[in-house]
Amino acid sequence: MCGIAGIIGNNARNYHEEIQKMTDSLIHRGPDSSHYELYENAALGHRRLSIIDLSENGKQPMFSNTKNECIVLNGEIYGYQDIKKQYTEYPYRGGSDTEVILAMYQRKQENLIHDLPGMFAFAIWDDQKQQLFCARDRFGEKPFYYAIGNNNEFIFASEIKAILASGLIQPKVNPEAISHYLQYGYVNSYQSIYSNIFALPPAHQLIWKDGKITVSRYYSLPAKDRVIGLSDAKEEFIYLLKNAVKKQLIADVQVGSFLSGGLDSSSVVALVDEFLPHQTTISFGYDHKDSELKYAKEIADKYKTHHIEVHEQKKDLAESLLNISPFFDEPFSDISFIPHYEICKNARKNLTVALSGDAGDELFGGYHFYTVENKLKNHFSYQNLIAKFGLSLYQKIKPVSFLTQQNLKYNSILDFHLNSVRNDFNKEERNMLGIFTDYQQKYSFTPNPNSLNDIMRVDLENYVPSNMMVKSDRMAMANSLEVRTPFLDIDFAEFCIQLPDQLKLSNENDKIILRETMGSYWTDTIRNRHKQGFGLSVKSWFDEDNLIKLSNDLLKDRNQKVFNYIDFDATQKFLNKDNKHWNLLQLALWAHNNQTVL
Repeated sequence: MCGIAGIIGNNARNYHEEIQKMTDSLIHRGPDSSHYELYENAALGHRRLSIIDLSENGKQPMFSNTKNECIVLNGEIYGYQDIKKQYTEYPYRGGSDTEVILAMYQRKQENLIHDLPGMFAFAIWDDQKQQLFCARDRFGEKPFYYAIGNNNEFIFASEIKAILASGLIQPKVNPEAISHYLQYGYVNSYQSIYSNIFALPPAHQLIWKDGKITVSRYYSLPAKDRVIGLSDAKEEFIYLLKNAVKKQLIADVQVGSFLSGGLDSSSVVALVDEFLPHQTTISFGYDHKDSELKYAKEIADKYKTHHIEVHEQKKDLAESLLNISPFFDEPFSDISFIPHYEICKNARKNLTVALSGDAGDELFGGYHFYTVENKLKNHFSYQNLIAKFGLSLYQKIKPVSFLTQQNLKYNSILDFHLNSVRNDFNKEERNMLGIFTDYQQKYSFTPNPNSLNDIMRVDLENYVPSNMMVKSDRMAMANSLEVRTPFLDIDFAEFCIQLPDQLKLSNENDKIILRETMGSYWTDTIRNRHKQGFGLSVKSWFDEDNLIKLSNDLLKDRNQKVFNYIDFDATQKFLNKDNKHWNLLQLALWAHNNQTVL
């Protein structure tokens, strides 16, 4: 895992100081070494976290055998050994996955992207063409940002902080991104918090040539569901998941697994055991009656892992926020980022690579609100105009059920999902704060507003890359740890996406396909578990004096930078020690950390 950076433009050889500053800002992503290479019109930089081919042959920026091409890569190409066998004409110097991409490029040029699996963000400079080819993986596991500099330079990097470190751009805040953040608690993966710094979206490629930028989608989620029975689905499920886990265990350093004791991580640990006995597992837990640590220990004992428990340590929460939040570069309010940082920090003491159970809920139908949406859809009032009219009159006399209320309020389950689930500030509240713009993400498919599977597809293209993968990447890289996600293996993920929703959930059960396939790998206690988070409570955190003091410093002072973007008086009405308050605090903290922004 690594950090990449580059500056493309006339006389790029003169930018050695700028490229050095960019790579220096990414030291946490790659503490093992730092290099940059200069062409006449391209400067490429790299920070290395050595995972595969630890020798000098694996260092980047990496030239091709002709030196016409040069690549910087952040990520891992799973199954690269098999791909390498298909490109035997290339004179390989080492054993890295990076070199395989160069071999693919020489034969297929930009078309290589359709055959490239894994998690990645990369850039290839073609000196003969005077062209830069960039791409980002299908599910947004690895980040890629770019901008146009003051002198028309094309600047790119793994993180926004590296673009700012170049000194070649003065960032300007994007009101649309602030609106999206206030609604959902994260910036959308199709944009950045700045209007003049851009995110290359997941599943997209970018070509820079003659000062022109062309961005295009190279991959779309499969839009149709398969017709398949449970028996056949179970057989294909286990085959594909075992293959995904096996490929992601390839490394020249120690690999372990995060273990929460939930169904997803327990499944990953169980399958890792088939290829890597006596693996290292690591768990994080808060010491209270609902702690997940006891469940994780059951699985650790079953598979005789070297198990590490990270217990909550009472720390200065304000100090933690001030320390951790700069790694995001953007406002980010998912409350689990603090424990995620802690588990990554402790994992790094023993591991360089950790496997995660992320994205299982989106693929198997594991969230509680998916079940609620299924019940909404099956309720007699759903999209029934006559019933809704009668119920709207009836509710004026007597209270109606939650399902009835939501069906009266929202047009469809997709409408409910986008405007109720994981929402902090609705449109009216955002307007109160002085934010009148909106942002609507484009999808690779046209969602059916009545389809549960399409809601899960929406989450895979919105929530997963914009929130889950941002949290995973930034918190892991803050600690120089690589995190891999077997469930996002392209073959396995595509199979799960296309499963009919009745193999994922019903009104009574969730994750049906996972439970049916993996149940025998778990303990009895795990088999009976349903979704549980870290057990965090925003309200309890606001009981801490140090957090209230930080909140008062940032949100009750008119002179704070955040009030250049939102209304001070309206903000005071939302400081109620709840999710909205937390959302505003993270926005204020981001603004505080970025004082030079316009």
